[in-house]
Amino acid sequence: MGMLISNEPDFMIHGVLKYQMFGQDFWITTTTIGMWIVTVLILVIAVLANRTLKNATDVPGTFQNALEYAYTMLEKMGETILGGNTRRFINYIGTIFLFILFCNLSGLLGLRAPTADYGVTFLLGMFTFFIVNYQGIKNHGVGHFTSLFQPTPVLFPINLIGELANPLSISLRLFANLLSGVIIMGLWYGMLPIFVNIGIPAALHAYCDLFSGCIQTYVFCMLTMVYVNDKL
Repeated sequence: MGMLISNEPDFMIHGVLKYQMFGQDFWITTTTIGMWIVTVLILVIAVLANRTLKNATDVPGTFQNALEYAYTMLEKMGETILGGNTRRFINYIGTIFLFILFCNLSGLLGLRAPTADYGVTFLLGMFTFFIVNYQGIKNHGVGHFTSLFQPTPVLFPINLIGELANPLSISLRLFANLLSGVIIMGLWYGMLPIFVNIGIPAALHAYCDLFSGCIQTYVFCMLTMVYVNDKL
């Protein structure tokens, strides 16, 4: 979770560099830097993957095998929810899967996980919200809106709240789980003697970063596919 050893627990997002634009002060924060590092890492992997697959051979190497295995697993995960529509959305699901996973695991590199910032998870939730509603309008037209009045107009407020709650629920779930890990590691590093910080935190990082990070990535993507499939 990227916590420095100090005398006090540290949970906050810190400003690294301040700059002005249009008369307003803006900050490059630890979240911004974490996202830059994750983005660059994903782009490097994407370039290497593209080069490897273009030069694919009948006897694939380790990296090509890993890429094909990852794609197969992602496709199978999509087929459990989206069925025959998997290929239509696999690019988006694969992109957010990699981005969220790398953000969640960035604590292992000493960074503060960008997904522990609600500004990041909220935008991820809104992307899902827009895609879900776009598919609803595209596939059902006016029926996408009239469905809010079914099975009876009395339920319109509840149905509307349910639609608006979807992006909030998935974004808050991801944010809260990652933030809890930040708090746990911050308390451990900030409040316990230095000799306790040798070895023991590895097990906590394995749970808070690795296990929880992978599970929350899977949950976010599965819920996204459930919401999309509901509008197909």
